[in-house]
Amino acid sequence: MRIIILTSRFPFPLDKGDKLRAFHHIKQLSKLNEVHLISISDNKVTTKQILELEKYCHSVNVFKLKKWKILINLFLGLFSNKPFQIKYFYQRAIHLKIKKLINKITPDHILCQLIRCVPYVQHEHHYSKTLDYMDAFSKGIERRIKNGGWLKQLLKIESIRLVKYENLAFEYFDHHCIISENDRSFIFHEKKESIKIITNGIDYDFFKPKKIEKKYDLVFIGNLSYAPNVDAALFIAHELLPRLIKTNSQIKILINGANPTNQLLKLKNTNLDILGWTNDIRESYLSAKIFIAPMRIGTGLQNKLLEAMALNIPCITSELANQALKAKDGHQILIGNNPDQYIEHISNLLIDEQLRLNIGNEGRKYIRESFNWETTSKELHKLMFSQENTF
Repeated sequence: MRIIILTSRFPFPLDKGDKLRAFHHIKQLSKLNEVHLISISDNKVTTKQILELEKYCHSVNVFKLKKWKILINLFLGLFSNKPFQIKYFYQRAIHLKIKKLINKITPDHILCQLIRCVPYVQHEHHYSKTLDYMDAFSKGIERRIKNGGWLKQLLKIESIRLVKYENLAFEYFDHHCIISENDRSFIFHEKKESIKIITNGIDYDFFKPKKIEKKYDLVFIGNLSYAPNVDAALFIAHELLPRLIKTNSQIKILINGANPTNQLLKLKNTNLDILGWTNDIRESYLSAKIFIAPMRIGTGLQNKLLEAMALNIPCITSELANQALKAKDGHQILIGNNPDQYIEHISNLLIDEQLRLNIGNEGRKYIRESFNWETTSKELHKLMFSQENTF
């Protein structure tokens, strides 16, 4: 089959969840399909990055968003009913080029990742289409309102607009998927139960446990310009670290990820390391005894937890983050709902090596049994072509 996959970011390097999901779907779907990638990007995409996707794609086309048009669209968005997410990623000149390209390729199916890309294909009625919502954007924005500061009113407006747009977007597609049941529950469409749950997976050949020196007690990893990750990092620095130092003045914590904000970089001290992009993120995971992800806002499945658990690292996270993961508290993972519970879990794991081993082993076993890119891509292929499955 000939498939077009449309993304709002170029799916390499794998430093964000949507890019990771798109990359592995492309890799798996390309095994028995002719895949054509069309990406919109607000950043420059290098030849090296394109070559990485050409390993799996029959063609790769990237359309760069013009910064000045983004700013104009966002300003006009103040007087529009469309979400700022949509205004940011849409440019008419790019739309015309994509339309021409679609008609040239004449795909058997179009896979559209995220509602950001919907305007580019919503009127392509001659082609069968699937929308991968991934997450419920509206709920993610709603959770950011409380700590939104001067952006609070805009976040309220955006959340309301996104609820309506997520509902409207449903109508333009033949099939729909999303990462978790929890996210599906926040898509307010009368037929939302037809949205297929297609979770993420793990590259187990890459995320393979190995022994390296444990330089840190705790590690948190994530894109450090993404609001939910920034919030989690600040929570670690302000709410947990001062209390941990009282009982262990030598405690070492690593916060690592692409594009750390200046706010985070200023937090670096003798107990807390803040690092930006690293070439091999596995070394950061494995350099710590415990992985912690105290997520308080955001939606969807946290790939960081899948990766840490696949590497046999005992993980502590929030009830919110575990809603999509569905790991068993106290057996495969540890859940904290407030600073006291996080401190208790950290203390117990640091003093009990056997507990660390048990949680790590059970966590890895659960991930291997539940999250697999090949399996989820088969489910996606079956969804796109109804009962037809040629995997």
